[in-house]
Amino acid sequence: MITITRTKKPKKKPRFSKWIVSIIILMNIAFAMGALYVFFRIGSEPITLISCWFGFTTVELWQLAVIKKTKSTVNQTVEFARDTEEMGDI
Repeated sequence: MITITRTKKPKKKPRFSKWIVSIIILMNIAFAMGALYVFFRIGSEPITLISCWFGFTTVELWQLAVIKKTKSTVNQTVEFARDTEEMGDI
């Protein structure tokens, strides 16, 4: 009887995408504070700048999510193929 054992993967370092998400959140907070300051100082808000800024950061976060999901799907497919291949050797 053949038993298939999986080896534990070594613990990975924090991913680069986590740093990017943290930086984007901090930049959004700083931008919102700056926009509020401008609004209280001048009395009008930069509507176009605000919508473009948050549109840009939203697209960046969505693209990171798509990349992560694609990598996850590819890794699962490769793992499944490897497991199927090992099962075929029995």
